[in-house]
Amino acid sequence: MVGIVPKNEAHGVDFCGVDKYYYIVRSDLNCYMRSTNFNKGEDLDIFTLHPSCRDGDHYLAHEDDFFYIIKGTSYRRVTNMNKDDDAVVYSLHPNCQGGDHYLSAFGNYYIIYQSRGVYRRTKNMNKDEDSVEYTLHPNCKNGLYYFGTKDYYYFVKPHDEWGLQYYKTTNFHNDEDSQTFSFHPSVINFLPGGLAITKGPSFGTWECIKTISNDSDTPVTWTKKITKKVGYEKEKMSSIEHNWKISLEASMETGGLSALIAKAQFSLKTEYGGSSVNTERENWTEATEVEESMTITLEPKKSMYIWQYQLGLGSESVLHCRDTKFKDESTPPTDNPLPPS
Repeated sequence: MVGIVPKNEAHGVDFCGVDKYYYIVRSDLNCYMRSTNFNKGEDLDIFTLHPSCRDGDHYLAHEDDFFYIIKGTSYRRVTNMNKDDDAVVYSLHPNCQGGDHYLSAFGNYYIIYQSRGVYRRTKNMNKDEDSVEYTLHPNCKNGLYYFGTKDYYYFVKPHDEWGLQYYKTTNFHNDEDSQTFSFHPSVINFLPGGLAITKGPSFGTWECIKTISNDSDTPVTWTKKITKKVGYEKEKMSSIEHNWKISLEASMETGGLSALIAKAQFSLKTEYGGSSVNTERENWTEATEVEESMTITLEPKKSMYIWQYQLGLGSESVLHCRDTKFKDESTPPTDNPLPPS
């Protein structure tokens, strides 16, 4: 069973929330999603991250309308991650460093130390004011991501037989007033590893695009034009963006945002539905037909098979790679021509 990439393996990816909004930060894609309801997939807006707000170790939002981006032993406080408005940098108190997850709720800041099974509550991450530590309730220990709003704590549960879900509670220590919700597919698509859940795991395959045979009794030399499709099947993948309202800057990437998400999916390990390959050198613009001229000599009663490498999700090919191979047998090549991620 594939699942999304957990926070400890997805640098720059995080959840946060404030008032009526929930956020998913994809610093690896230089953007973030804002929603009013992850369960129903409502008001899905995507914005570009300001360069100064990228590559954070953790992201959280507070009810004072500030966002906090933690890097190492300091944090940046801004009112807008798209514009880096009102930015101020503070040091992180030693007692508040090294957490696995950070969130804000009920007017406080919370630091979760998963390996120890505890969390720290503080009024101020710079001064560590009014701090106290609690043990995490067993039901609240194994979250993939943690986030909070003014009146609730949340965490993303590991993928199970009911799919990808998130958990809401008013107390991580006693597990009070808890509820579980499923994620809308349009939200899952934005998560690292999410495409494997909604579309199926990625795959790489050699497809035979042309067979040339010499049925005569003498050698024959041909000069032929071979047509192959190269590039990204943007139309096939555009369905993942149907419920998204994407800002102009985020939509101007080559192939669109869906291409960045697909590229990231292919780079993931197989346990997250990826193929562990780097596709940076491939053509991520709209797939087009390309002609190549070739001259071959075939011996009598022999055939030539032309293979092209492709990457796909589920059962559909979405990236037609430039690599082709010529073989005199009908079995496909067995190698992977793409570099490892």
